[in-house]
Amino acid sequence: MRNSGYGAKEIEVITHDVLIFGTGLAGLRAAVEIARKSGDTINMGLVSKVQIQRPHSVCAEGGSAAVLREDEGDSLDLHAWDTVKGSDFLADQDVVYRFVERIPKEILLLEHWGIPWSRYPDGRIQQRPFGGHSCNRCTLAQDKTGFFEVQTLYDTLLQYRNFSRYDEFFATSMIAENGEFSGLTGINMSSGKYVVLRAKAILIATGGLGTLYGFTTYSQTVSGDGQAIAYRAGLNLEDPEFLQFHPTGLVPSGILMTEACRGEGGYLRNAEGKRFMEKYVPAKMELAPRDIVSRSEMTEILEGKGFKGPGGLDYVHLDLTHLGADKINRSLPLIREVCMKFNALDPIVEPIPVRPVAHYSMGGIEGDINGATSMRGVWVAGELACHSLHGANRLGANSTSECLVWGGITGEEIFKYIKFDPALPKLSQDRVDAEANRIYVELLWNKGSENQYEIKRELREAMDQYVGVYRTGEKLSMGLKKVRELKQRFSKISIQDKGMVYNTNLINALEIANLLDLAEALVLAALNREESRGAHSRTDFKTRDDEKWLKHTLVSYSKDGPKLGYKPVTITKWNPVERTY
Repeated sequence: MRNSGYGAKEIEVITHDVLIFGTGLAGLRAAVEIARKSGDTINMGLVSKVQIQRPHSVCAEGGSAAVLREDEGDSLDLHAWDTVKGSDFLADQDVVYRFVERIPKEILLLEHWGIPWSRYPDGRIQQRPFGGHSCNRCTLAQDKTGFFEVQTLYDTLLQYRNFSRYDEFFATSMIAENGEFSGLTGINMSSGKYVVLRAKAILIATGGLGTLYGFTTYSQTVSGDGQAIAYRAGLNLEDPEFLQFHPTGLVPSGILMTEACRGEGGYLRNAEGKRFMEKYVPAKMELAPRDIVSRSEMTEILEGKGFKGPGGLDYVHLDLTHLGADKINRSLPLIREVCMKFNALDPIVEPIPVRPVAHYSMGGIEGDINGATSMRGVWVAGELACHSLHGANRLGANSTSECLVWGGITGEEIFKYIKFDPALPKLSQDRVDAEANRIYVELLWNKGSENQYEIKRELREAMDQYVGVYRTGEKLSMGLKKVRELKQRFSKISIQDKGMVYNTNLINALEIANLLDLAEALVLAALNREESRGAHSRTDFKTRDDEKWLKHTLVSYSKDGPKLGYKPVTITKWNPVERTY
C-alpha cells in the first residue's frame, strides 16, 4: 500500500454485539425489536450510507397491505391466494402464510407507536384498493406511507440507548471466516477513515438495486451495495431475473406515481383517449397486477398508440382529472406536488405522462423463512432479501409490509441468537488489509483512461434497452456481452480525486463496481430462464413452463463469473393454474 498514503495505523476497529446494515424500514423495525426485547443489554451499530432518516423507504407512497377487517369479506386465506397468484405461482406458500398472518399485528404496532394513519370519518384506519388485491387492504397514510413508517420507527427507537449510529458510512466488503460472519469494512465518508465494524451478528437490509436502469423510481443512492457485498462474500442471489416495472413512472424523470393514483380511481388512457386496459383485463382494468399493466402499456406504445416523449420515452396518460381537487388534495397531495414541481402540470386539470419504470427487485439474497442465510450470524430483510414471498411478481403494498414483517422476525431471531452469548468471531487481518489495498491502491491510484461515469451511463442504457418489460434471448445475450465488456473497461478507470474526506468519485466507483456484478447475475439468470412468468416476459418463450421452470434461480459468485443453480418452490395449498383476472 505504499502508493496510497494510507497506513495500517489509520484503520479504526469498532465492536458491537449486532450490526444493522441499512436503516430503512426493515433495518429500523429489526432495531426496535432487538431494543424492546433486550432493553439496553444488546449493543447495536446502525450503519447507513445516508443519514438515518434518509433511506429510500421514505419514498414508498401507496401503503402497506394487511387484512384488518375479516368481517367485511376479507380473509388471511384471500390475501395469501392473491399473493401466490400474483407471484405467478413462484412464491413459497409457507412464507406467504407467515406474511399474511403477521402483517395485521405490525399495522397495529405502528398504530400504538403513533403513526398518523389516514382514517375514515368513523375513526377506523383507512384502506384502499390496490392492483391484484381482491379487497381494500392497502393501509395508508395519505400518499406518504413510507415516510411516516420510517419516522414512527425511528421515534420509537429513540426510547432506547443501546445503539450507535454510523451515518454516511460506505460499506465495501463483508468478511467471513469458515462460513461465519466476522466483520464489515467501509469508509467513514465524513472523516475519510477506513473502518472495520465487528459484531457477533449482522442484519443486511440495504434495499434494492434499481439504479442499474436509467429510467427508474429509485433514489440515486440505491446501488445494490448490500447485495453485491454479500454476493461476493459467498451468499447466493435468488431469482435476480425478476425485476418489477411499475406501470406509472413520471416522464421524463422516472419519479414514482404511486399505484394509489389508480387505487383512488385514476384512469390510464392512450393517445386516442381510450381506457385501453379494458382490452387487456376488463374485470380489473387499471387495478390488474403490475406486470400485466406494464405489458399492456408497452403494447400500446409499441403499436403506436402512445404519445411521443423526450429521448424515446414514449408514454401514455394517467388521468386523475375526474377525481376532483378535494380528493386529490386529501389522498394524493404528494403526487400533485411532484407533478407541479417536476413537470409544471397540475393533475387536477391535466393528465400525467407515464410509462413502465424499473421499480423493485423480487429477487435478492437467499434467506429462509426466518431471514437467516447460509452464513452463520447473517440475516437478511427487506427488498434486499429473497424469502420467496413475491415470486415472479410482487403485488402493490406488499413491499413495505414485507419490510415490517421480516424486520420484526429477524429482530426476534437475532435477539435469541445473541442471548446465548456467542463468541466474537475471529477477524482475518489479511482480509482487512487486502480490502484496503483494493480500495486505496488498485482503485484509487489506478492509472487508466476510462471514465467511470461513461461506463455507468452505458450500463444503464444497456439495461433499459436489453432487459426491459419485454425480453428476448437475442437482446439478453447482447446485454450480457455489453455488461461483461463494461466490467473489463471498468478495470481501466482513473479516479481524479485522490483525497480522503467525502471522496464521492471513489464512492461512485465502488457503487458502479457493485452494479456491474449485479447486472451480470441478473442478465445471465434472465437469459437462462426460457419462459415467461410474472415480470420476466420473453417474447421468444411466450408461455409459462411449469414443467421446466417451476423453480427458483440461485446465482453464486466466482472470479470466473456467476454460477447458476436452482431449488424447488414450496407448494403447500395451491398447485399452479392459469393466471387469469
